[in-house]
Amino acid sequence: MRNVKNIHPLWLRLCHWINAVAILIMVTSGFRIYNASPLFNFQFPKEITLGGWLGGALQWHFAGMWLFTINGLIYLLFNLFSGRFKRRFFPLSLSGLFREILAAIRGKLLHENIKDYNMIQKAAYLFVTIDSLLLVASGLVVWKSVQFSLLRELMGGYETARLIHFYAMSAIVCFVVIHLLMVMLVPRTLLAMIRGR
Repeated sequence: MRNVKNIHPLWLRLCHWINAVAILIMVTSGFRIYNASPLFNFQFPKEITLGGWLGGALQWHFAGMWLFTINGLIYLLFNLFSGRFKRRFFPLSLSGLFREILAAIRGKLLHENIKDYNMIQKAAYLFVTIDSLLLVASGLVVWKSVQFSLLRELMGGYETARLIHFYAMSAIVCFVVIHLLMVMLVPRTLLAMIRGR
C-alpha cells in the first residue's frame, strides 16, 4: 500500500466545515435582518432567508455568530501555534500575485500540487481572514453599540458600522462563490478537504 500524505489535518477540516455551516447561517439570517431595515433600495427574496421573522433571524444570526467566532479563534490559534500560518501563507509577493492573476485570466494557472498554495490562494485566504475579523468587529458594534462605543467611534458611527458589516459580508459571499467555482475546476481539492489526503 502506497504512503498517502495528509494534506489537511483533521482540526483544519473540522474548522473548514463548521465555518461553512456558520457562514450559511449568518448570511441567510443576515438577509432577513437586512430586509427589516434595508440599507439600499432592494431586498433579498424571502426564499433565501432564514428565521421566518426578524426575531427568529436574530436568534439564528447570534447562534451563527458564536459558532463563527469560536471556530475562527480555534482556527487562528492552531494556525499560529503550529507554524502553519507562516508556512502556508508566506512568502507572498505582489509581482508573483499579478503574474498568477494574468495566468489565471489566460487559463494557464497551474495547480498541480494541491498541498502548496499559489499566490492567488495565499492572498485570497489572507484577505478572507482579515475580512472575517472586520465582519466580527462591525457585527459587535451593530449588536451592542453602547457596550462597544469605542469600536463604534473608530468605525465612524453606528450607520457606518452597518455599511462596513454589509460590505464585509458581501466580500465573504463573493469569496465563497469564487471558492466554489475553483473547487469545480479542481474537484480533488474537495476530496482533500473531506478525506485530508
